Amino acid sequence: MVNFIKTKIQNSINLKTELLNNTQILAQVNNLINDIVTCYTNGGKVLWCGNGGSAADAQHLAAELSGRFYYDRPPLFSEALHVNTSYTTAVANDYGYDVIYSRLVKAMGKKGDVLIGLSTSGNSPNVIKALEEANALGMITAGFTGQTGGKMKEVSKYLINIQSTDTPRIQECHMLLGHTICELVEIKLFPKNNE
Repeated sequence: MVNFIKTKIQNSINLKTELLNNTQILAQVNNLINDIVTCYTNGGKVLWCGNGGSAADAQHLAAELSGRFYYDRPPLFSEALHVNTSYTTAVANDYGYDVIYSRLVKAMGKKGDVLIGLSTSGNSPNVIKALEEANALGMITAGFTGQTGGKMKEVSKYLINIQSTDTPRIQECHMLLGHTICELVEIKLFPKNNE
């Protein structure tokens, strides 16, 4: 069993090593960070959406921005779109699960805001519809996906497509990059005197 555990850890290390050397994805993340900083500088917000584990990751990363990351600083407007269960269940029941996120984007989003959708397949209909709505509003869109990017590659300004088809390993990379985004946004918006 220890060897199995070591194999999983090694697989994660291998994928992160590939990510470390993927200049295209690193450039996409860097540009996304700059757009998020601009969004916040202009009084905007960052919204997140996903399903299952990706919803949990979306909520986690939204909290890092709206609460704090490494140090005390003013809060930033960031929210995961699934957190209001009464809304989510009502809209899923009345209109269909595919529109639970796009309706909130339509209600909350404005030009210059950011929407980050997470889907390891890149094919989650509700995330795709949310990205489409965000694009229609003039928002900045980013898709965190797996290897192919799925249908999200057509509707994401920034495509962060981790080069794997292994869902847990993809999500680990999403969280690594998500944490890095939160840290750099915090540093850029609220630089400490010793930075």
